[in-house]
Amino acid sequence: MQAFFQIPFFRLLFVLLLCLQPFSARAASLIRDPDIEQALHRLATPVLVAAGLNPGRIQILLINDKSMNAFVIDQNHIFIHTGLMLRMKSAAQIQGVIAHEAAHIANGHITQRIVLADGISAVAGIGVILGVAIAASTGRPDAGAAVAAGVASSAQRSFLTHTRAEEASADQSGFRYTASAGVDPAAMIEVLNLFKGQEVLGTSRQDAYVRSHPLTSQRLRAARGFAAAYGGNVKDSSEADYWFARAKSKLAAFLQNPQAERRKLKASDTGEIAQMVRAITYHRQADANKALSAMNSVLAARPNDPYYRELQAQILMESRQFDAALGAYAMALNGAPRNAIIMAGYGRALLAAGGSENEAKALNVLIKARALDGQDPRLLRDLAVAYAKAKQPGMASLVTAERFALDGKFKDAAIHAKRAADQLPHGSTGARQAQDILYTAERLDKKGKKRN
Repeated sequence: MQAFFQIPFFRLLFVLLLCLQPFSARAASLIRDPDIEQALHRLATPVLVAAGLNPGRIQILLINDKSMNAFVIDQNHIFIHTGLMLRMKSAAQIQGVIAHEAAHIANGHITQRIVLADGISAVAGIGVILGVAIAASTGRPDAGAAVAAGVASSAQRSFLTHTRAEEASADQSGFRYTASAGVDPAAMIEVLNLFKGQEVLGTSRQDAYVRSHPLTSQRLRAARGFAAAYGGNVKDSSEADYWFARAKSKLAAFLQNPQAERRKLKASDTGEIAQMVRAITYHRQADANKALSAMNSVLAARPNDPYYRELQAQILMESRQFDAALGAYAMALNGAPRNAIIMAGYGRALLAAGGSENEAKALNVLIKARALDGQDPRLLRDLAVAYAKAKQPGMASLVTAERFALDGKFKDAAIHAKRAADQLPHGSTGARQAQDILYTAERLDKKGKKRN
């Protein structure tokens, strides 16, 4: 998969987020990048372990939104806005945010909300928000539709807004987790101070974080007390600081003005992260030669780093150097053989390179990538192309239906699901999945018409 790109965020999740801030469905997107995600995973692991949670079961995902916010909607995902990530000054600050959100999971706040939402398991995974994944995996399209409807209903009841009691509980637990993990608890005070004074503003002017996490002077005083009580055993943070700097720098290089980001670098700074920033910003300005030259410097410092190799592959791919991109993706995948994003990028490069042998290989690679992460619309688009080239139009239609469903385009999903159901063998797994998507799409369409 492309090293850094945006995929449309699922529309029913927008309903949830609308109770936090007024942004349109088109304005927000998930940012999927293997390097940034693995860096956030490294930063999160010690605090998640301290919280008694399994780091392998929790994803830290970025939402491309300039506001400062972080939240959880289920027990397996922590969402952080890019606006908050870019405002953080240290690894300890973002670890403090993760610890606080992890506390909402560990303390059962999310479970309580799911129970309150008519007993519906609101989210068992990202794609389940739309109900399609439940329908496909359980063979119960009615459950998929119920989940989708239940999440929207939960949003209307301010599903994400925590009570002050929950915030006090999450604060105390979060400070305890950071201290136990050897992270400076005082860093979270620095984060809270970013929002200080916003409670006196009107709701429309408040940052989203304040609306979902009530911030009062009493809460700040208590937080300072927690930081003082739990602080004292701070470990060396050089490794955490490295991964934080790498993730934040990459994010800024892709999102901010490329010339401005390069100007921040000293000419004498030829370190790997500085060279990475140069590579990305030159690439964004369509200067492939300078971008690839900078990437060569990065890889000279870390030749076996699969995530840097994947960034090189992206630059080559988007510069239409398909054969070279194919080699770079293969090397990246060799270093991270189970990374679905890299695997999908390799499959995309195989399709771009062309030829019957590459296309057949691309189909197998993309099927494997989908098994690891089936909620990526871009991966599904490429998989549909691979099925079409393999002369399997029924499967191409089915995967396209799933992609439209994940985008919230249920009318389009229904069209392709019907086409798949007609083309695939009656009673086959694919035909049943197509019927499930069609059923779910029709149920949601009927509910939408009733509301209107």
